[in-house]
Amino acid sequence: MPRDSSSSEPLLGYRNGSSSYEDANTGDFTLTVQDLAELTDPTNPKPPRQLGGIIAICKALKVDPKIGLPSDEAGAVSVGNSDQPRFAARSKAFGRNILPPVKSASFFDLVYAAYNDRTLIMLSIAAVVSLGVGLYEDYGPHHIPGDVRVRWVEGVAILAAIAAVVFTNAINDYQKDKQFRKLNAKKENRFVKLLRDGREQEVNVKEVQVGDIMVLEPGDLLAVDGIILTSHNIICDESSATGESKALKKDPEDHCYLISGSKILDGSGTMLVTSVGAHSFYGRTMMALRQASPEETPLQIKLDSLADSIAKLGMAAAVAMLVTLVVKYFVERAISHNPFPPGGIIFSDMIRIIIQAITIVVVAVPEGLPMAVTLALAYATTQMLKDNNLVRVLSACETMGNATTVCSDKTGTLTQNKMTVVEGMIGMRQFDSHSNAKLWKSETRPEIVDLVIEGIAVNSSAFEDKDENGNIAFIGSNTESALLGLIKSLGASYSTIRSDTNTIRVYPFSSARKSMSTIVESPRGKEPYRIYVKGASEIVLGACSCYIDSHGDTKPLDAETRAKIGMAINEYADKALRTISLSYRDISSSEFKSLSDSETPDVSLTFLGVVGIQDPLRPGVVESVREFAKAGVTVRMITGDNINTARAIAKNAGILIKGGLAMTGPEFRELSKREQTEVVKRLQVLARSSPTDKTIVVRRLQELGEIVAVTGDGTNDGPALKMADVGFSMGVTGTEVAKEASAIVLMDDNFSSILKSLMWGRAVNDSVRKFLQFQLTVNITAVVLSFISAVTSADNQSVLSAVQLLWVNLIMDTLAALALATEPPSADVLNRYPTSKKAPLVTFRMWKMIIGQSIFQIVLNLALLQYGADIFHLKSQDGTMTREHTLTLHTMIFNVFVFLQVFNEFNCRRINGALNVFRNIKNDMIFIMVQVFVVVGQVAIVQFGGEAFKTTPLTLGQWAVTVLMGSLSLPVGVFLGLLPRRLIPEACMPNEPEEYHQALINPARLHWEGAANQALIQSNFFEAIRKTKPVARSNSSDSLVKDSLWKKSYGTTRTSLDSN
Repeated sequence: MPRDSSSSEPLLGYRNGSSSYEDANTGDFTLTVQDLAELTDPTNPKPPRQLGGIIAICKALKVDPKIGLPSDEAGAVSVGNSDQPRFAARSKAFGRNILPPVKSASFFDLVYAAYNDRTLIMLSIAAVVSLGVGLYEDYGPHHIPGDVRVRWVEGVAILAAIAAVVFTNAINDYQKDKQFRKLNAKKENRFVKLLRDGREQEVNVKEVQVGDIMVLEPGDLLAVDGIILTSHNIICDESSATGESKALKKDPEDHCYLISGSKILDGSGTMLVTSVGAHSFYGRTMMALRQASPEETPLQIKLDSLADSIAKLGMAAAVAMLVTLVVKYFVERAISHNPFPPGGIIFSDMIRIIIQAITIVVVAVPEGLPMAVTLALAYATTQMLKDNNLVRVLSACETMGNATTVCSDKTGTLTQNKMTVVEGMIGMRQFDSHSNAKLWKSETRPEIVDLVIEGIAVNSSAFEDKDENGNIAFIGSNTESALLGLIKSLGASYSTIRSDTNTIRVYPFSSARKSMSTIVESPRGKEPYRIYVKGASEIVLGACSCYIDSHGDTKPLDAETRAKIGMAINEYADKALRTISLSYRDISSSEFKSLSDSETPDVSLTFLGVVGIQDPLRPGVVESVREFAKAGVTVRMITGDNINTARAIAKNAGILIKGGLAMTGPEFRELSKREQTEVVKRLQVLARSSPTDKTIVVRRLQELGEIVAVTGDGTNDGPALKMADVGFSMGVTGTEVAKEASAIVLMDDNFSSILKSLMWGRAVNDSVRKFLQFQLTVNITAVVLSFISAVTSADNQSVLSAVQLLWVNLIMDTLAALALATEPPSADVLNRYPTSKKAPLVTFRMWKMIIGQSIFQIVLNLALLQYGADIFHLKSQDGTMTREHTLTLHTMIFNVFVFLQVFNEFNCRRINGALNVFRNIKNDMIFIMVQVFVVVGQVAIVQFGGEAFKTTPLTLGQWAVTVLMGSLSLPVGVFLGLLPRRLIPEACMPNEPEEYHQALINPARLHWEGAANQALIQSNFFEAIRKTKPVARSNSSDSLVKDSLWKKSYGTTRTSLDSN
């Protein structure tokens, strides 16, 4: 059962003692970490015999290879204390199977990284100079007595605003890194099988110790180094560790070393663990790679490029503004009748102009774009984990949002993977329910029952242990667990049978063979050896030449009996049952000696029987398939099951619809490439498929422009998972190789979780586009407004001060990214088709809102700057404006500008043409909290900012007017949303390709073609019946002819409903 990791337990010292198995817990180890590390060094492997051989190494490590380590080793080893941690002396001597934690960046490191921006540094220098000039003017010899000393305030305010931006970014980065560290810890948390106390146990990989006996199975990804003890045709892939692309065969003699990072492709066996953690080959490699840079997703790369382009335009605007203001300053002073100002005043004025230009660059540079992607991904991946999606590759999150096809496994993904044998025909006697299996046993000869029970018990790798809840359950393949459950209900003990049977050779289940075989010694049989085979029903049946009848006699498998068994298989399959055939054969000594380790002797078998295993659909699968269809995503089922079983389950799930195609893997492989490309458009079910078939399907779909998501659980699914745009592996039943090849791990193996990942993927893409639309609008408005107002003003000052622009920058970058990138997905994201690969980052709807809102906001603010004094009655009786009046007008314009952005942020919540921008607002608490923070901050700045923010307190009436003007962004957004494209000049809008992906075949067309094809088939069927000449034949043969015709037409045998 899974054990809790004890990584927090301290390690204590121990005393010396003997090295025998019996006294294993009483002494030091005679081998060092270095001695063991040299064993599995790929460049210079030391043979085990140099250390005395395998037995001597086991003794040195104090382990009996037949029993494994004792779970209570710590109590006997500890120095008189019974409460010491388990394996403490062993861990102290050889280390633990964990790598030292990566030193994460401290908060101050993140502060430094956030501040390490050339623009911010330039602005800081300018602010310090401004502060120095202000202090000189306020406290220098030229200060006018009685004048308020406030010229230093602007420099301090700019520095404070820079600090606010830097610390806010650092806090966001700190939270993001914290979330990713949690995800990485979750990815590394898995379990392996060990032999301890003489029985197999599932143990957390972090608890594996040097000296443990590890059980190896196909699909295992080794996290430790070791030496092979027993091998049943183990084939190992060491390419990820050594670069050797050729699969290597391992044995206990000449090729006995296994290094961490390797993958078990085939075979089974056991190995002695010799190195763990940082001392293992994989650990040493990982320690050397820890300085690797973090990955960037395609969306981040695309946005980085866009941000660079925008920054260049912003820099150009800032340079133009700087040059214009400097030239204007000196021209005005030159033509003025007043004397030329002294150098100190000119220097002070130049500093203010430079600060404005640099501030324009700060506002124009959209550093929030990459941050928005990072925030969206960090938030989405954290929330997806709650939905049982563990994201291993960040780019998969955004890619899944545009997936157009999902190729799903059946067992455990679409179905519950809670398998029970409910029907069967063994020894040609049938039982029709699990409870009636005991009745079958009482009516069947004991030797047949014993043969079936022994075959199921020994030809299996599943075992019984405690599950996560402490309940006794079968651990391993669910199909094997169902078979073990059958013999358990018959009163047999699989463990007793296994211990009494000497297993000679095991050929583990292979997706290519679709069977598992085990050779055992057979002292009571006709020959000294016997092979038991179980697997796909028709494949095993095809390898049989004999069968055992109801009397226990072995007879040749003639055509009539084969047809009878085939009809039983089809009957179970039509009921959506998984069919497994059981068989055996006795093997002579001479034949056994000639057997190959790689080729199974599955020929001339004796058929024992076939069972039907029920695996009902998971709750919510039908609804999820329906939601996928609504979202424009085609679901295809690729399974190794019988075609009739696959077709029945696909129909029940809603995957196979009229016009859709169901076929087998061998049939698909026989097609030419052109035919495969045409077939795959309609393909909805591929049965009896191999991993190669899955890979071919993925490739053909990608060639047609599809974005393909694939599920897989087996080792051989690795290529398809890697090739797919998004690979989903099974967290419960998946092998470590499949998980390593996948981008997302389904922690519950549930198909409905894939739908949730689609929703989160679309939410990430939408979030980035929302933020992009908002930021481009603010960028354009702020830069243009600052430029025009500064150039046209008498004092060369923008209507928005440098500190005000830094507050705006904080709103539109950090806070907007936090607000718009963290909205959870709603069901609305499934109401549209996937976004096309060719669709631009900024769509027509977005450009319409960006350009329209920018023009409206610029015009409104410039109008207020020109006519605001008259509108708000801010002039004296003589028609002039005092300094207080000008400050009030500028404060009102600043307030209008900020609230235009606040309300426009609501517009940006919906970028797909929806008019109700408040929909689901109550579910977006982070957005609400950010808006509340912005409003409270704006009130504080306006009412109490004073000289630092260049504001003055507004009256209640002035607040109401400015907020009302800011809210005009909402109706303008509605107007722009309703504005049809035909009314917009072509020159104003870019030409863009189709925004949404179009299905390979329209579902409506598929339905119509399916209905027409079915009518044609039925017409042909009845025409064939009419033309059949009436000849004398038995009722049964007549029925067989009709069934044959029916099956040829519909691909299945008739049911009782069809007969009626």
